[in-house]
Amino acid sequence: MASSETERGLIQKNFSPHPISETPVKVANEEVKFPSVGLDECKDTFTTGHQGETEGEGWDWDATGPGTLSGLTLSEQEHGSSSTKLPFGDCVTKEGLQMFQVNGGEVQIEEFPEVKVEFQETFLGHTSPISRCRFSATGNNIASASLDGTVRIWTYDSSNSTSRNATIYCGPEIMSLDWECKSDRLLLIGTADGGIKAWNVDAKRVVCDLTTTESYPRVLDLKCSPVEPIFVSAAASRGHGSSYIDQMGFASLTVWNMKTWKATTVLPLGNDPPAITSVCFNHNGKILAASATDGMIHMFDMSAGLQITGWPAHDSAVSSVLFGPDETSIFSLGSDGKIFEWSLHNQGQILWSSDCSRFFNLQSAEISRHEMALDASGRRLLLTSNSVRSPIYQVQGHHRSGLRTLPHTAAITTVDWHPTLPIYLTGSADHSVRVTSIY
Repeated sequence: MASSETERGLIQKNFSPHPISETPVKVANEEVKFPSVGLDECKDTFTTGHQGETEGEGWDWDATGPGTLSGLTLSEQEHGSSSTKLPFGDCVTKEGLQMFQVNGGEVQIEEFPEVKVEFQETFLGHTSPISRCRFSATGNNIASASLDGTVRIWTYDSSNSTSRNATIYCGPEIMSLDWECKSDRLLLIGTADGGIKAWNVDAKRVVCDLTTTESYPRVLDLKCSPVEPIFVSAAASRGHGSSYIDQMGFASLTVWNMKTWKATTVLPLGNDPPAITSVCFNHNGKILAASATDGMIHMFDMSAGLQITGWPAHDSAVSSVLFGPDETSIFSLGSDGKIFEWSLHNQGQILWSSDCSRFFNLQSAEISRHEMALDASGRRLLLTSNSVRSPIYQVQGHHRSGLRTLPHTAAITTVDWHPTLPIYLTGSADHSVRVTSIY
């Protein structure tokens, strides 16, 4: 199998291994709005199912605009192609292509048609810009977080139970979300003050409240293993620069056991490593990829807890990293808007690239960290955007093209795809989250 050969090749290279070290952690006191539980109960909650005991909350939905409510379908008409409104710079049309002026130079840009939408629903339960939104492992539930420290759990499908609907008040800004892959019951929440909360959606309570070490309070990303009961946290110290990247400081990459709720390993990054912005597991959890603010991509052998290789991928900070669908490549998104697909067979070889900088405005404060998401087929790559629309790149096959999403009323700050269906999420600075099903 191609992916197994790729893993063996990466592990055999084993670039400059480092010893595994332990990190001290403490269990923080529960906040007033959460019921307190001990670590033993945390362990039991992970292994034992709980039934929800309260009725689901009601939510506000937008019945205006291009979307519809609860299963109602948009008219199946063709959406015409038109030029994307760019967030900055001057643009003109020339020979059927959009031309974008950058620093006095003319850059040719392919015009993206609008997606053909089966249905779209808009969730209006938040009162501040959306920072993260994620489908659960089955796709039945959605978790969305906003800058005011609130997480909401909801469902877009009226045929699904609303018993898991909840509002979680965390206090500090929510910087990361991830669902546990196996049971579809646990949601991990990472905050800007070093908190990592595990929320059981059936019991409707925080079953464990962890903290990173005081030196690394910003939990920039969380990822659960697709196979083992572990997760990895990418936390950063507080920097002293004026830009968002400079404020991230140094990195700590920690592996946590979800049965004992204790840190087991700190993955080696060297002395004073630049902040890790994004992490992802391959399909069997054996390899972890991590992207950094210095433009590097690091690869780890999770069974040994060692870094096996790494390479400079971008001239700017890397905002997001994802394994390709066949596990033989990896996608990286730079903070400058450059996208690369890297071969894992031939390190340093670029299989595909694109420049989406027209959707990025480095001076904008609306999006601090851009991200991307691959659909279930691995053919469509959805990005965040400083515009009201996001690009969807076709990244497989001979014809590499793209689409653009229906508009929000402000920048698109977070994206995700349904695990099995052609349905995507877009969270926005306009406080809304949209669920869009496309043909």
